Amino acid sequence: MAIKVAVAGARGRMGGQVVSSVIENENMELVAGFDPTGVGEEIARGIKISSPDEMERVLKAVKPDVFVDFTSAAAAVENVKVASRNNVKLVVGTTGFSEAQFKEMENAIKDNVPAIISPNFSIGVNVFWKLIAEAARRLQAYQFHVEIMEMHHSHKKDAPSGTAVKAADILSNYISGKTAFVYGRQGITGERTDEEIGIHAVRAGDIVGEHTVLYAGKGERLEITHRAHSREAFAQGAIKAIEWISEKEKSGVYSMDEMMRELERG
Repeated sequence: MAIKVAVAGARGRMGGQVVSSVIENENMELVAGFDPTGVGEEIARGIKISSPDEMERVLKAVKPDVFVDFTSAAAAVENVKVASRNNVKLVVGTTGFSEAQFKEMENAIKDNVPAIISPNFSIGVNVFWKLIAEAARRLQAYQFHVEIMEMHHSHKKDAPSGTAVKAADILSNYISGKTAFVYGRQGITGERTDEEIGIHAVRAGDIVGEHTVLYAGKGERLEITHRAHSREAFAQGAIKAIEWISEKEKSGVYSMDEMMRELERG
């Protein structure tokens, strides 16, 4: 039986790509799409864009198995609440959440539905996070400095990216002392401290997504980079997440790492 999928942010860059990928997947059925723009516009045969204000009514009517959210942080929190109380499993790829917003989502999810939440659904990026952790672990005894650089298209609203923020959190575990995140540098900043992680964001053109972690020592440097060539990389990871979470019964928030480890074990 096909997995019934509803997508919020259906006219956005990522949401639109997920809609296309769901339609192309023979094991899935798109049953609803939500967006504040293009209401009434057909996105698949018999499926029209619904207003987010109609979300609860539509979810009760079409009864999706999985609700996918690629919207904004504020919108996603409310969408997660609606989906959770209607017992719809969740795949959330929205970024830019505050700690309070994430906690609000966790509280809505924890006793109601299984959910997978990730700042990046690319399989390559999730391996990238593993690689930068291993490099940091191996280099921590040698006083290498660490910097993060990320690039995205000019329309991206949050900075730094959720992927860069997660990378910084990962790397901070391997730096002795109290880690300080420094977001760009300007003026007379003084010498760099060993506890700093510099995070630098570029917004330009139609760059899909690029993340680099630079480890700089005396006389050498190591760089680990992930480049997304198209949004299909993220959408295909989201499709895997839809398939995986649709089979979960235990409520709570899962990660892409948990999904990948389980799939790798077979």
